[in-house]
Amino acid sequence: MAWKVGAAVSAALAVGIAGSAAQQAPQRAAWRAEYRAPESIPFPKSNPYSRPKAELGRRLFFDPVLSGDRTRSCASCHQPDLAWADGRRRALGRSGDDMEFHTPSLLNLAWQEGRFGWDGKFRDLEAVAFGPISAPGNMNLGAEEAVRRLAADPAYAAAFAGAFPNASPDASLDPGPAVTRERIEAALATFERLIVSTPAPFDRWIAGDERAVPEAAKRGFDLFNGRANCAACHGGWSFSDGSFHDIGVGRGEDIGRGRFVPKSEALRYAFKTPGLREMRGRTHFMHDGSLDSLAAVIDLYDRGGIDRPSRSREIRPLNLTAAEKADLLAFLDTLNADAAPSVAAADLPDGPPKP
Repeated sequence: MAWKVGAAVSAALAVGIAGSAAQQAPQRAAWRAEYRAPESIPFPKSNPYSRPKAELGRRLFFDPVLSGDRTRSCASCHQPDLAWADGRRRALGRSGDDMEFHTPSLLNLAWQEGRFGWDGKFRDLEAVAFGPISAPGNMNLGAEEAVRRLAADPAYAAAFAGAFPNASPDASLDPGPAVTRERIEAALATFERLIVSTPAPFDRWIAGDERAVPEAAKRGFDLFNGRANCAACHGGWSFSDGSFHDIGVGRGEDIGRGRFVPKSEALRYAFKTPGLREMRGRTHFMHDGSLDSLAAVIDLYDRGGIDRPSRSREIRPLNLTAAEKADLLAFLDTLNADAAPSVAAADLPDGPPKP
């Protein structure tokens, strides 16, 4: 008799699971449509793409010429083989001490809108460059000295002239200096917009390959977009809304965006939403690097973080089961590509690039 009861329960569970999956299917299809890969990399009208500008930006990015003592470059903290971050809890300062924030990845910045930086101190991507370049604790090179140094280098002077040709039809007019702060910023931002994650198993699944990801990852995707509510901030192909939220992490004077908008209660302790691609192998997370695993990140969201007036309305205790947490981790793992993105000079396109 016992086996009949057990069989009946199993049958009922099977019917319930099948029914739930059938109900979930239309919603999952709608969610999947929101994650389709973009057809091209967006560039602002104020700084359109050109290959000479991208090549110049790439050279500047890896050249320690932009640090005061010529020992550091942008790539010192944003290393290609570490998902364009540095693998540290917090960025390493010029004197060997920790800087204020965890180094963010540069992947997929072309799709980030609004202000940049964990606390939004930069108005756009172009404005980011001289933050670290001129910071005494980082690269320690003033803008005027950077311009003078590059202009004195014949190869760089020629590269700037080629990347920013004189637009005047009258050759007798003085085009002005080839090297300027604004052109350094434009070249670096152009290169950085080319740092794009390569297709991952998740992308193949979104494109229609049902075997590209395991069933656990599909359940995790449903949780991510449904009850766990992760997609409220981490939605879309780049997995970031580009905005600022208090998720219950910052403490004390570590108030994030609230430093610049002190009258806003909602922005106190608010930090920029990072993307979620290429996180395999990372050992530090959050703006301060305070969490040492993705499992710890999920646990934070499950608890709801610090309950306070500024905490985002999207953050609340979730009461996830161990199985649901495992499904979320399985989903996040599908966002890791098999090959790292390449932005070598040979790969730079002549015209507007595609991801």
